[in-house]
Amino acid sequence: MLKFWKKKPTEAGPADKEAEHATASTSTGAVAPESGDGMLHEALAEIPAPTETRPETERFVAPAADSAPPAKRSWRERLSGSAFARSLGSLFVRHPKLDDDLLDELETALITADVGIEASTGLVENLRRRMHKREFADATALLAALREALLALLKPVEQPLDVAGRNPFVVLVVGINGAGKTTTIGKLARRWRDEQRAVMLAAGDTFRAAAVEQLKTWGERNAVPVISQGQDADAASVIFDALQAARSRGTDVLIADTAGRLHTQGGLMDELGKIARVLKKLDPDAPHEVLMVIDGTTGQNAVNQVRQFRQIVGVTGLVVTKLDGTAKGGVVFALAREFGLPIRFVGLGESATDLRPFEAAAFVDGLLPASLGGEAQGHD
Repeated sequence: MLKFWKKKPTEAGPADKEAEHATASTSTGAVAPESGDGMLHEALAEIPAPTETRPETERFVAPAADSAPPAKRSWRERLSGSAFARSLGSLFVRHPKLDDDLLDELETALITADVGIEASTGLVENLRRRMHKREFADATALLAALREALLALLKPVEQPLDVAGRNPFVVLVVGINGAGKTTTIGKLARRWRDEQRAVMLAAGDTFRAAAVEQLKTWGERNAVPVISQGQDADAASVIFDALQAARSRGTDVLIADTAGRLHTQGGLMDELGKIARVLKKLDPDAPHEVLMVIDGTTGQNAVNQVRQFRQIVGVTGLVVTKLDGTAKGGVVFALAREFGLPIRFVGLGESATDLRPFEAAAFVDGLLPASLGGEAQGHD
């Protein structure tokens, strides 16, 4: 149900904010974390009450920049610049003849596009066996078989994220710095707000100086409240307070940001585990989704990142960003083969509508040439 937030009084002082926070925290009937969980109880008592940024508006209003968005470009248009699309498009144009040379170059193109050595070799050897059995009349038939094989690899991970059935549905967003994590949160907030859901953001990235302000900016643009405590605050306590507030107000979706970190940073990785434990004190099933944001340009390194994050916090879904530029694109296939984790969304551009639910068929169609007789991908 669409929620309307009242305009914040312009003369409210610090005491008013603290009183509002206390009311939000106690109205849920939540119990503070037990003393046995490290220093969290003392941290919650000593850290100043979180501040909340609410939009200065009486109702949800779309950001001015997106009030009249341009027509959505197709997947083929968005993906045509990727290394995967360019290499395969030019390959079939250069080698329209069906032979072993074509398959050798296809294998090289797949490996270069970050599909992975094992996956690429397996795909090509299967096509080679079928070619030698004369199952393909020409290169066009081989292209169709490649399309089917790639689609079979991706179809199992095409699983949309359903945030219904929980109040609030808690989404914990993780990933390394630079992957597009905060931008993804802003786009997700816009998507779910447009679906008439009440959304709240938790500024749990207290490690990076500009992260809290960046999330507040997204909150203002999307007309959703943001719970924060500022830089260097305890991230677990920020997200704990946000969940209390979200429960007391009947929020539909709580999206919690976390510090961007490398999988080699032990202390920051341990903090993720702490956040998950703290959330379970209010809701044993929270977080309901641990969404990891992957930069599509990082290639095979993304596989290592997912492996490490999955061990610490139990990643349940992926978002692959920056696929509209020079990303190789094949990492999507590598991730699907290695982990089988649902790919919830992919980033195909800068606007809010360019964060799209993953569609296996549209993705494969966008990467492969439309036909051997027509235009090749990436030569528009």
